[in-house]
Amino acid sequence: MITIIHGDDIVSSRRFFQEKKQEQKDSITFDASKMTITDLAQAIFGSGLFSDTKSIFIEDFLTKTKKANSETKEIINFITKNHGSSNIILWEGKEIQKRDVFVFKEAILKKFKLPQSIFMFLDSIRPNNFKNLIILFHKTLDAGINQELIFFMIQRQIRLLLALSDNSTKKTIDELMRLFPWQKEKLVRQARLFSVDQLRRIYNFLYKIELGFKTGKLNLTLPQAIDFLLFEI
Repeated sequence: MITIIHGDDIVSSRRFFQEKKQEQKDSITFDASKMTITDLAQAIFGSGLFSDTKSIFIEDFLTKTKKANSETKEIINFITKNHGSSNIILWEGKEIQKRDVFVFKEAILKKFKLPQSIFMFLDSIRPNNFKNLIILFHKTLDAGINQELIFFMIQRQIRLLLALSDNSTKKTIDELMRLFPWQKEKLVRQARLFSVDQLRRIYNFLYKIELGFKTGKLNLTLPQAIDFLLFEI
């Protein structure tokens, strides 16, 4: 059986993935960027002491490997033809498109989707919009989204906006290369609402919040600190 765990709610999908691993006493985990077809063959066909059923967990196979790579194609064919009684669970750190999932036609898909409120909130980040931003931020919290995930996504959004505004950093942000054209166009329009200095100031503010939160020196709760940040945008 092949199971693919994916979606833009990476906190929930990752938690589910880890829970599945904990349920299996003799599981094997691979990082897709380092896995070879030999590793996989040994895991599937290697002798098991307690059970003939193997549980193999693979991280970011569809998102980090290049489909055109010959070894990747061989691994896909190998998994499809030889998974047999093995349980192969793939975790992807993003939502996977149908055309990418199609390589495993019989896979069970477990998708974790974020509420639309968080994307409305991120799209509304612009100068002099703090009242609306705070309302949308707390609406997102009330939807049950983890506060640290919201903070991470704010950081990502500002990082992308800064990369699109500052030509000196544009080529160093791999995330830009993975965006769909419509996503990039929307971010470009949003980035035009800020100056580079404004985005740098916001990014530095985010860094100070993160540092304080991780070291236990933040005098506010994380939501309170984000409120102050939104007021300053």
